[in-house]
Amino acid sequence: MSMEGIVQQGTGELTGSSPVAPNTRPAKPRQFGFFGELALKASAVLVLLFLFAPIFVIVMFSFNKPQGKFNLKWSQFSLDAWTDPFRYPELTKAMANSLEIATLSTIVAVVLGSFVAIALVRQRFVGRDTLDTFLVLPLTAAEVVMGASLLTLFLDLGWNRGFGTIVIAHIGFEVSFVALTVRARVRGHDWTLEDASMDLGANPRRTFGKVTLPMILPGIIAAAMLSFALSLDDFIITFFNAGSTSTYPLYVNAAVKNGLPPQVNVLATAILVVSLILLGLSGLRSRRAPD
Repeated sequence: MSMEGIVQQGTGELTGSSPVAPNTRPAKPRQFGFFGELALKASAVLVLLFLFAPIFVIVMFSFNKPQGKFNLKWSQFSLDAWTDPFRYPELTKAMANSLEIATLSTIVAVVLGSFVAIALVRQRFVGRDTLDTFLVLPLTAAEVVMGASLLTLFLDLGWNRGFGTIVIAHIGFEVSFVALTVRARVRGHDWTLEDASMDLGANPRRTFGKVTLPMILPGIIAAAMLSFALSLDDFIITFFNAGSTSTYPLYVNAAVKNGLPPQVNVLATAILVVSLILLGLSGLRSRRAPD
């Protein structure tokens, strides 16, 4: 030991001092002052009002009894629209088309997107980075560009626009959302569990059903809900490729000019309620699921 170390050690023993521990206290959050905190809370409230005010208006006007064809001005409280939500056959048909298109396109997109996500994470192949880039393009490209390009494709192929072209168009942009959402879940998957399952005698199909699928299922459910909502809500791409087929957004757009009944608000509120129930069930399942 050097002379300097001996002196320091002796000094510490004589004075009874100990090495200084580093300061581990968490940093104190910056205080904005009374007016700063008030402005921050007020801005948060205004943002929430801006987001939820349209939803509140839709729900509120579903209980309105308009005097004319347009349900745009509050008249009086009534449950007439709720007791007869399918009064207008064209509106009912448009909503049924939207639900059917969203269901079919979501099923296909979830299957294709999930396999793409697994392949991108597990496999190394030529063109992997290029495929990864192409997945992002539908998310960044303007919907009018996608709608016009798909319209040109269908016209060049000689296909009649209608229900089928809408489903294909929706699958086209939903696959990207599904692949990216599922890939985020798959990246955290412990692939050694599959090896352990097969070491214990399980075949690849049973391993996928009992090990892989339950691990990535939350990501698949989230992707499916997102795809369904995007399909149900889409207007621009659907408008380009719908032909004579009407969906709920297309009907609402036309109803603004000809007549907007309160049943439009009733069906929108019903979809909102169902969505909230599904979100609640999904959150409940996530809390009960083991870590």
